[in-house]
Amino acid sequence: ESSEVPTGPSTQQHQTHLDSIFMNVLFQLLEENILTFVKKELKKIQKVVSSDYPECLESQREDEEVLDEEQRRSREAFVKISVHFLRRMKQEVLADRLQSKLLAPVCQRELKSNLKKKFRCVFEGIAKAGNPTLLNEIYTELYITEGGTAEVNQEHEIRQIETASRKPARPETTIRQEDLFKASAGGEEPIRTVMTKGVAGIGKTVLTQKFTLDWAEDKNN
Repeated sequence: ESSEVPTGPSTQQHQTHLDSIFMNVLFQLLEENILTFVKKELKKIQKVVSSDYPECLESQREDEEVLDEEQRRSREAFVKISVHFLRRMKQEVLADRLQSKLLAPVCQRELKSNLKKKFRCVFEGIAKAGNPTLLNEIYTELYITEGGTAEVNQEHEIRQIETASRKPARPETTIRQEDLFKASAGGEEPIRTVMTKGVAGIGKTVLTQKFTLDWAEDKNN
């Protein structure tokens, strides 16, 4: 004789009931995990927006360094949600403070990562078709002067020494590539815009790639 397990409506209803219990337990655990995460992150955010001390932000950065990419993205998403709700609550000052302290560094980190990928290598020959070479390995320091000529006043000029036959309007001083964006003598604000001037092929494009890469690698500028 053979025995068969009944598969009638009562069995299906029992399975449906078990599935319902499982889903209820699962989402209860999910709710607990989310609430734990939210409470923990809100405490960190409260410290950031209510403190002007750099030690707080430094601690926040050190904490982020030990996070994996998935955890970091979860935190960034929660910060964005918090900024959104602060604005809905008409707390614009706190929202701006949170955004500038936590979201701005995130954007800067992503920008630096993209710039490193873009400028780490230069291509010999046709762009993207030649052999990639590390910029830091082939870069040669250029002769850079800070000053002006009769045509351009108080601008950075990159030129070949042997072709500079014009007499400058004022004495020129050499300047290092890493000092291009430092505040000038007597100035308080750092320089934001620099014009490079020189003959074709002297290396102006590579120079701009170099100081961009140095900034992305936290070396200079």
